[in-house]
Formats: sequence, structure tokens, C-alpha cells
Amino acid sequence: MHTSEARTGTGPEGVVVITGIMAAGKSTVAQALAERLPRAAHVRGDVFRRMIVSGREEYEPGAGGEAEAQLRLRYGLSAATADAYAAAGFTAIVQDVILGEELERYVGLVRTRPLYVVVLAPRPEAVAAREAARHKTGYGEWTVEALDQGLRADTPRIGLWLDSSELTVARTVDAVLARLAEAAVA
Repeated sequence: MHTSEARTGTGPEGVVVITGIMAAGKSTVAQALAERLPRAAHVRGDVFRRMIVSGREEYEPGAGGEAEAQLRLRYGLSAATADAYAAAGFTAIVQDVILGEELERYVGLVRTRPLYVVVLAPRPEAVAAREAARHKTGYGEWTVEALDQGLRADTPRIGLWLDSSELTVARTVDAVLARLAEAAVA
């Protein structure tokens, strides 16, 4: 267990993982949650993907081999980064698309406890509307429906699953903080 005696203020200690499909609101909610806490770091998983300058293999439907290895590298780097921030007394808020069996693997990568997992699971039509309104696009070969199906059918029911379809960012953060005990994993 990594904890720090230098920790001050109130708020959850440890690591909070926020996952869900693309355009579920992960980065916005993670940033807003981090801003509410006295000492927090926002660990953006996609940053580690973008650090690969040449030889990057995008993780697309049916990807395997090198693309899968790079995805797992990204997860390992973000988990280690979260552990380092937590050891320094920060609440680490990790945000990334971690679906299916990869979520259990990711939980195993994070050494810090307490560890919380929040799965943002808005309805597919809400995600499609958010994706249409974004200035960036994340779906490429993926579809909202296919990723949502993978989330709901293949992702283990660990942590707090939150339908944020009708919630503002502030109310989503309120719900996460109010229900954090439900998000705790061993």
C-alpha cells in the first residue's frame, strides 16, 4: 500500500480510476473531480499513447499483437504514474478507456489502496449526442453502439457504475463523491 504522511486536507486518498467508452465524459469528470480535491493529479491515459512518436499502432476493432502490447504499455505507465502521485500524497484520478477484461487487469496493476473504480455508463444515445457536439472525434472504426455493447456485456461489474446521461458534470462529480464507498475495490 502506498500512502503519504504528507497528505493534507480532506477528500479521498489513493487512486480513482474513471473509465467508460469514448465521449462518456471521462476527461471532463476526472478534471472536475481533481479540481474539487485539495491535492489531486489528473492522469490522462491517452497521453501515454500520444508519447509514441513513431511506430504507434492504434487499437482498432480486432487489433492484436503490437497494438495490444502498446495498449497494455499505456495502462502500465498510467498505473505506475498514479501510484507515484498517490505515494507523494496526491489523490490520483486516472482517466482512460479501460473495458472488458482489461479493467480487472488494470486494477491489478495499481498497487495503491484505497483504489476506486468509477465506470461512466451513459446511454448510447447520450454518448452519440456528446460525440456529435465535440470538436474532436474518437471513434474512427469503432461505433458508439459496439463500444457500449462491449462495456455492458464484457466489462466486469466492479466499482461504481454510473448512468450520467442526465447529469451535468458537477452533479456527476457530486454523485461520485457521495457514492465513493461503492467504488472501492480490494
